Amino acid sequence: METSTLLAGLFVFVLSSFVGFEVINKVPPTLHTPLMSGANAISGIAVLGAILVSGAQNWSLTVILGLIAIVLATINVVGGFLVTDRMLNMFKKKEA
Repeated sequence: METSTLLAGLFVFVLSSFVGFEVINKVPPTLHTPLMSGANAISGIAVLGAILVSGAQNWSLTVILGLIAIVLATINVVGGFLVTDRMLNMFKKKEA
């Protein structure tokens, strides 16, 4: 991997981390559930991308990192949907 490619990737990662933190920090608490649902959808896309990256037959660093990405993104998706479901159940009317 070239140094310029690595530096460009690192720059994008750091910049997106700062932007993501600022965007999430400005969200009022009443919008956290819809925001979490959107984040779960994005993590689902990350799972699909990691599956595509990990599809190689030989074991390399890319395949191992893809496998780790699949596991972590899947945990994020499942946990996020469970938390969202629990929060939405709090707003349902109680049956008598």
